[in-house]
Amino acid sequence: MIVQQLLLSFIASALFGMIFNIPKKLLINSGFVGMVGWMVYFVFAEHHLNNVLATFIAAFFVALLSNLFARLYKTPATIFSVSGIIPLVPGGTAFEAMRHVVLNDYNAAISLAAKAFMISGAIAMGLIFSEVVNQLIKRRRS
Repeated sequence: MIVQQLLLSFIASALFGMIFNIPKKLLINSGFVGMVGWMVYFVFAEHHLNNVLATFIAAFFVALLSNLFARLYKTPATIFSVSGIIPLVPGGTAFEAMRHVVLNDYNAAISLAAKAFMISGAIAMGLIFSEVVNQLIKRRRS
């Protein structure tokens, strides 16, 4: 099961990289970033950590790896981070929230929408926190 999860997250990230016109030579790397992010999320979620916290940690690792690859390949980090966060995006949860709105089940809709919003915020905070750590390391070196 874990192999299937890793393979599908790699493919999803790499294919979104194609949609975003990432240079072809970097598609495997962007897929790898997404796969690592999903692996981190999966490990923490399997150990019964809150989904929001697991997403935050995974997004943090996506951004760290994106910055590392950006230095190695002399490209912007967004090339890797944008496609790398794709497996973490709570699209299914947001869809379910809208479905419950259409079905007039507002209690479930609000709960699911709040969860999708918190997970989206965790992605943003993980990326930002990683950038802050990256900037602190850069300042220490100079």
